[in-house]
Amino acid sequence: MGLFSFLNKEIAIDLGTANTLIIYKDQVVVDEPSIVAIDKKTNQVIAVGKKAMMMHEKTHANIETIRPLRDGVIADFTAAEAMIRGFISMISDGNRWFRPSLTMVICIPSGITEVEKRAVIESAEHANARERYLIHEPMAAALGIGLDVEMPEGHMIIDIGGGTTDVAVIALSGIVTDQSIRIAGDEFTLDIVEYVKRQHNILIGERTAEQVKIHVGSALQDLEVVPDDYAVHGRDLLTGIPKQVTVSYTEIAGALDKSISKIEEAIMKALESTPPELASDIYRKGLYLTGGGALLRGLDKRIAMKTKLPVRVADDPLRAVVRGTGIALKNRDRYTFLMS
Repeated sequence: MGLFSFLNKEIAIDLGTANTLIIYKDQVVVDEPSIVAIDKKTNQVIAVGKKAMMMHEKTHANIETIRPLRDGVIADFTAAEAMIRGFISMISDGNRWFRPSLTMVICIPSGITEVEKRAVIESAEHANARERYLIHEPMAAALGIGLDVEMPEGHMIIDIGGGTTDVAVIALSGIVTDQSIRIAGDEFTLDIVEYVKRQHNILIGERTAEQVKIHVGSALQDLEVVPDDYAVHGRDLLTGIPKQVTVSYTEIAGALDKSISKIEEAIMKALESTPPELASDIYRKGLYLTGGGALLRGLDKRIAMKTKLPVRVADDPLRAVVRGTGIALKNRDRYTFLMS
């Protein structure tokens, strides 16, 4: 048995559109961007994660950077498999002689199709997974923030990731009602790219737009704590010369308004289809915000104003899903909502 455990790794994976996190032995051992760099001549993987992200949008003709996941699901099967293998190889336990078999719990968006689900399972199998289980992101997020999902009580989770926003009401270890839309962090980034292009006549890349979102991103045009204006560098569309402009949080709030409104619509739809007894639980407890999108300034207040309900941001929203996936891994015999 000791030898078997030595040859088997149990890992929990939050396979996200923007970032991939892996828990091994109750520790987050991998927290890397979901991207892979490939040599186009040899089809060999050059780098994964942070190293590949440093190359993103800066490559020459022989190197291609690929984000294998789009809108929360695998868009490039080969690149996804290579990326998962690369991340698993980062987990060091001193065993260099044997390639261990893996027991994986992987989280997936609640609105995933059977075909997309199969792609995740096959990627796990090709990465040497002996056992693989799937868990829906809202359920993992609920476990990750410490909610008792087995109780006959309603909890509403709003998980805003990179590719999808999952809104779900959870009770008795199941999802009662859910809305999954493909508008989340990546869409916010594209909104910023389009706004700077339209308003300032400057072309910027995804990485620059991501930094704009981090430094001055806002869901409200009236914040209590105002961030400093942010200098943006890009290419002038008229002259072709590199140029700098300064953007404020109010500009970015206007740029993100449409996408945030769609997230609000999804929340309202989920609330409308919630059974009344669970709705009364949600009224008392409020809504829980998880995922990277939860860090957007003023988003909790905007959703609270829309729903007239209290909104709580998780203590560590970026890691809530992977922590919940880790809890599900340790208790996989107990949780009936895990899909094999």
